[in-house]
Amino acid sequence: MKIEILVDQDVTDLEITVICKQLTPRIEKILASLRMINNQITGKKNGEIHLLDIARVIYIESVDRKCFIYTADNMYESELRLYELEQQLAEYGFFRVSKSFLIHLQNIQSLKTDINRKLRITMSNGEQIIASRQYADALKKRLGVI
Repeated sequence: MKIEILVDQDVTDLEITVICKQLTPRIEKILASLRMINNQITGKKNGEIHLLDIARVIYIESVDRKCFIYTADNMYESELRLYELEQQLAEYGFFRVSKSFLIHLQNIQSLKTDINRKLRITMSNGEQIIASRQYADALKKRLGVI
């Protein structure tokens, strides 16, 4: 991989150009990281790549090594793994609540204590997600409820 940086005093906006032989998963991950800077995340739906505002994402679920991004009205597939999304989205208010779920804290509607110190989280779209014991106390602490 070759990286070239050109500094031009006349440029008014940052421009990044990626030149490649073909679009590979590695390049898609690099592009996904760059989009995070603009508060966007990419997701695939019906063979098309969509740019999603991070603020629209309610939660992310991992199923069979695939990650799915949920908004109020759609579901998209991500090329990234849950741990990669967790690292990149932590500063934007996302929090891991189980092995399979990453939630956007601003989209929590309510919390309810469940069996065995688990938490039942109702999201803004009505979906209920269970926070495992391992993550429940940290979530409560993050939200300032303990």
